[in-house]
Order: sequence, then C-alpha cells, then structure tokens
Amino acid sequence: MAKNTREKTKKIAENKDKRPYATARHIRMSPYKVRRALALIRGKSVNEAAAILEYANIVSAEPVKKVLLSAAANAEHNFHMDRGDLVVSEAFADQGPTLKRMNPVSKGRAHSILKRTSHITVILDVQSK
Repeated sequence: MAKNTREKTKKIAENKDKRPYATARHIRMSPYKVRRALALIRGKSVNEAAAILEYANIVSAEPVKKVLLSAAANAEHNFHMDRGDLVVSEAFADQGPTLKRMNPVSKGRAHSILKRTSHITVILDVQSK
C-alpha cells in the first residue's frame, strides 16, 4: 500500500509544471472584468504586458499587473531566468467565493447582492526563438 503511494507521489512530481507562475486569490473584483485585462496581455512579453497594463483604462489592470510582476520576480529569483526572455504563456481568472449581501427594498422585501471575487493566475514561459 505504501509503495503505491510513493510511486503516485513520484509520478505527480515528475508531471508537475515547472514554469514560473503567480496567483492572487480573493481579489474583490468580478472575474468577467479581470478577464478583459488578461486578454490584453496573453502571449506578450513581460515588459510589453506591463506597459500595456500601465496605460490600460481598465479597473482590473492594477491587480493583474501586480500578479504579472510577481510571476516575473518568481522567475528571476526561483528559476534564475532572464526577465527579457519571458512571455505570458497562460493567464486566467477563476471565480472565487461570492459574498452575499441583501439590499432592502419596499414592502419589507429584500434583493440579493452578489459581490464576486476572483482568483487570478499568470503563468510565464521562456520565449522560443
């Protein structure tokens, strides 16, 4: 039994993605809004993507830029990669937990308010030449 568990753990470690990435969880912004900013940077180099997000007139550009720069720092420090060679290979936003609030309306009724959160992930890779 234990032998099988060790083999499974070894197989998972072999198949683990070795690309640098960064994740921001529980960002108080709808994933629909975050995906607009992620679509702008997907496939671009890190420096170009940071410049695009700096001047993008989108509310979600700031948290996405933070995650992008965090992933670039992870690549430099943990994987000893050069920042100029990095490209955004994957960028996605998943839905996090939803905060449920109530808005009182007439006749003693209430309408629900859903305050959505996002989990932002940016995965970098070395640019193929």
